[in-house]
Amino acid sequence: MTAESEGRTAAARFRQEHHMGVQPFGDFVAIIEQATGIDVAVLDVGPDEHGLTMRDPRRNAVFIGVARTQRPMRQRSTLAHELGHVLFEDWVDDGTGRWSDRTPREIRADAFARHLLVPADGLREFLGSQLPINQSALSAVVQRFLVSPPIAAIALHQAGYIDTATKSEWMSVSTPQLAVRFGWIDQYRTLQSDSNQRRAPQRLLARAIKGYVEGVLPAQAIATLRGISSEAAIAELREAGIDPSKREIAWADPSDLPIVDVDLAALEEDLSSTDDDGHSSTAERGTA
Repeated sequence: MTAESEGRTAAARFRQEHHMGVQPFGDFVAIIEQATGIDVAVLDVGPDEHGLTMRDPRRNAVFIGVARTQRPMRQRSTLAHELGHVLFEDWVDDGTGRWSDRTPREIRADAFARHLLVPADGLREFLGSQLPINQSALSAVVQRFLVSPPIAAIALHQAGYIDTATKSEWMSVSTPQLAVRFGWIDQYRTLQSDSNQRRAPQRLLARAIKGYVEGVLPAQAIATLRGISSEAAIAELREAGIDPSKREIAWADPSDLPIVDVDLAALEEDLSSTDDDGHSSTAERGTA
């Protein structure tokens, strides 16, 4: 089995196991978190860093991080690529640090991402038997499945809609070019704004808010997760009707305390004893 077929098979299985049919995904961060229970965060990272996956083998916890970016289609394909690594359990690190090399694992994760975001059956259901396919149809596929033109072009080629020459030509087209030309630039700007927002893992944030409500976690912890000021976090929580609970201090009456029976005989015996020089401890204590 090739990396391409492994990726395609795993993508189809993922959609089937989670009852996702062949329709386009909406909020892909929420879909991954809800379907897999994996924590996903959108982070500020360096310009050449797009995504990463980490695993804590002791707790069997997995975390996916992607870069905050104004390129929403890339962010989605990066998320799908990292999800592929998780499903294939690509945990082995060869120690070279060259994670962007085109290894079989990377090619397989790319294939998984492409087939997951643009399933062939979903593409055929959307386009039907219309031929020939022009750039208007390419734009419609990009807009519907929220993928880059190169990914859409490969999917169209694999589904038999376009030939190799057209695929090569369309792989150099950019999403903003299509969005401007075919009138959905306003939607694209909205997508850019969304993908350029930092985002905390939902489950982690929910646990933090629960701790805040119970009075065991300060608002600053929530502010740090959200990447906002403590004042903004408190205002946001209050607006949502969320305040920390006030715990009453239970004071005890001294008369309610139990009577403790202390045997001081040993202490008295020790104080009355003599030291190595024959002096009484009681006498010494009196002259001190």
